[in-house]
Formats: sequence, C-alpha cells, structure tokens
Amino acid sequence: MTQPLSTPTLRVHRVTQDDPLAAPLLAELALEYSSRYGRTPGEVHASLREHPATAFAPPHGALLVVTRDGEAVAGGAFQRYDAHTAELKRIWTSREHRRQGLGLFVLEQLEAEIARRGYRRIYLTTGPRQPEAVGLYLAAGYRALYDPDLPAEQIGPHPFEKQLPALGAIA
Repeated sequence: MTQPLSTPTLRVHRVTQDDPLAAPLLAELALEYSSRYGRTPGEVHASLREHPATAFAPPHGALLVVTRDGEAVAGGAFQRYDAHTAELKRIWTSREHRRQGLGLFVLEQLEAEIARRGYRRIYLTTGPRQPEAVGLYLAAGYRALYDPDLPAEQIGPHPFEKQLPALGAIA
C-alpha cells in the first residue's frame, strides 16, 4: 500500500519492494549497475532482490519513491545496520530527471525518516564506478571512510557515514 507525503511539486511515497512504483527504481538500477560493472541486468536485478522486502519495511527500514505528476523520478531505501545505525541502499534518480536536485531531496527525505526512527548514524557504500554518487554524498555532508587519494578501483566499495542527532526512539 502506498502512503504519500506531499511537497509542492513532488510526492514522496512509502512503498514496499513489490509496489509498482518501485519497479522503475529497481529496473533502472539494474541497467545502470550492469553497464557500469559488466554484469547482466538480470543478474543485477536478482541481486537487488536478495534483500528481503522486510529489510526495507517498518519499523527498522523504509523504501521511498518520489513521483512528479504520477511518474517515479527518484527513490531510495534504508535498512537497520545496527541498533544505532541505518544503512542507505538503492539511491536512484531517473536518467531523464538527473541534475535537478532530486538525489539530494531523496537523501533529505530518508535522513528525516531515519532520524524519526531514532537512529543516530547513517552508513552506506557506493561503487567505485559511481563518481556522481560520491559527489552527492560528500556534498550532503557524509564523511568518506576511505582514503580519497587512492584510485577508485583500488578502494572498491566506497563507505561513508553521517552522524545524526537522536530525535526519537527506535521502534
């Protein structure tokens, strides 16, 4: 079931992994990762579904999809990493809607939801062939947990963290 929140031009929906609004997110992520990392879209799509749907469901996680005029344009998810840490996953902006601030908007929505759940830290990794994601996380105040002077491929997955003030109790 979709539960929309509203902003003037965008709508944020809390969805389940099998919600039709999440389908474009998963499909485009599969294509993006396959083109960047040399795996087939089917292999990537299967790996995106390896996380059980419950990982991105309340009380410990969420999957958000942002729509504009009914079209899914961006999204992202988080799951419990540990008692005080949420892990971001599947941050996505549709190709046709990039460079409009939607990635940052998604991060802000996820961070607000994470803080409401009482987490105090956010952790994530992004791949070495995703410099746009690295730039987004650095611009949003995430701290790189790797040596940025090393070549991206030598680092492998790029870990980041961000500390949040505790606003509530973890459900």
